[in-house]
Amino acid sequence: MRIRVCLKIKEISMDITALIIIILIIAAGWLIWMGTKKTPDPFPPLAQQNRNLGTFDLPGGLPECVERFYRELYGTEMPRIESFVLTGRGQLRFMGVTLPTRLRFIHQAGEGYRHYIETTFWGIPILRVNEYFLEGECCLNLPFGTIEDDPQTDQAANIGLWSETMMFPSVYLSASDVRWESINDHTAMLIVPFQDGEDRFTAHFNPETHMLDRMEALRWKKSGDNEKTRWQAQALEWGELEGWRMPILFAAQWMDEESPWLVARIEDVRWNVDVEEYIQGEGA
Repeated sequence: MRIRVCLKIKEISMDITALIIIILIIAAGWLIWMGTKKTPDPFPPLAQQNRNLGTFDLPGGLPECVERFYRELYGTEMPRIESFVLTGRGQLRFMGVTLPTRLRFIHQAGEGYRHYIETTFWGIPILRVNEYFLEGECCLNLPFGTIEDDPQTDQAANIGLWSETMMFPSVYLSASDVRWESINDHTAMLIVPFQDGEDRFTAHFNPETHMLDRMEALRWKKSGDNEKTRWQAQALEWGELEGWRMPILFAAQWMDEESPWLVARIEDVRWNVDVEEYIQGEGA
């Protein structure tokens, strides 16, 4: 009888232990899941004020869908843009894991950029990326090392430079060696310089709003690949910030994947500010 009672007590004890382990596993999973959903605090806005550098006339000879886009966005006077800074938050997928992120992109318009990105867990930065694309060469400082002096990375960065310029598309009309070519009523080819050659984007315009919906290009996905992968920058939502009409929600997606690896909402924007030293710095 005592043996049976002892066995019963041991079984109950084992059941309680198993239950506690299950509860702890569920709690840990919940904490991890919630940590990946916690939105980080935004970077503080830049203290510099936006500057007006005047305008230039909408040039002739553009494809019809491109001209409609510019007329809808700006009218006939195109704003002169020399620099811009984008600040926002969103989600970034890294090595199959999607984490909250905050970012700041500093651009010398049509020439180079610096990307500063933090991925966070429970709002705390855990991975930091400081990426430079200056004078046609990319230096990518990652948590696990630095990538530089790599032609494939340089080309990928050039695609990033010109796709992010969709926020200030008058640069496509003022930058040297950039041109538009017609494809059809709602699609055009944007050709941009890259070192001694060119890169090409297929730009898709919304047939109802005439706004730019997305830009597709062939881009090196990682160093050592044998061929480029089709990549897409998406203007998911057009809106207004600081009186500036621009894509305020954008995404970047490799077309061999089912979903974007980056989705971000722009929360602060500056243009024609002094970025000469800032673009070579570190952090936000």
